[in-house]
Amino acid sequence: MVELLPLSDIEPSAVEALLDAAFGTDRFERTAYRIRKGMNAVPALSFAAVEADALIGTIQCWPVAHRAADGAVTPLVMVGPVAVRPDLQRGGHGRVLMAHMLAAAETAADGALMMIGDPEYYGRFFGFTVDATGAWGLPGPYEKRRLLARAVNGHMVPTGAGKIGPRL
Repeated sequence: MVELLPLSDIEPSAVEALLDAAFGTDRFERTAYRIRKGMNAVPALSFAAVEADALIGTIQCWPVAHRAADGAVTPLVMVGPVAVRPDLQRGGHGRVLMAHMLAAAETAADGALMMIGDPEYYGRFFGFTVDATGAWGLPGPYEKRRLLARAVNGHMVPTGAGKIGPRL
């Protein structure tokens, strides 16, 4: 039986080992890591999936912001990485973690959600779209079709041009 726990209950080295296994040790070079650089994950929105006392999956969320050219700053919550142990991928664990995080976000998120992910999957199952993100810029390479967002907890997605980066 899979148990969902706050990520803060899990040894950080176990989380890092799972992320290395799921995404490789070169993951720190990805644009997503640049966006959230220097930030700590949001405890109320970051979870672990544990089965028989073994870590099998994690989801982390990060405080980031949309900075418009006029100086307006809109808080956002960046979703990801969603990681599942490679030998258990495609077993629904990532979907369970996402659903659990989204339920928590309905009361705990302090901004709309954004992520870099597969629009066919995250759109179909979780309501993420590219509708508002076309004029956003990120600190590194990315595919525009994979920059997704969705409103949550009464927080709307900013629609104008702006740069996405860590909250200061």
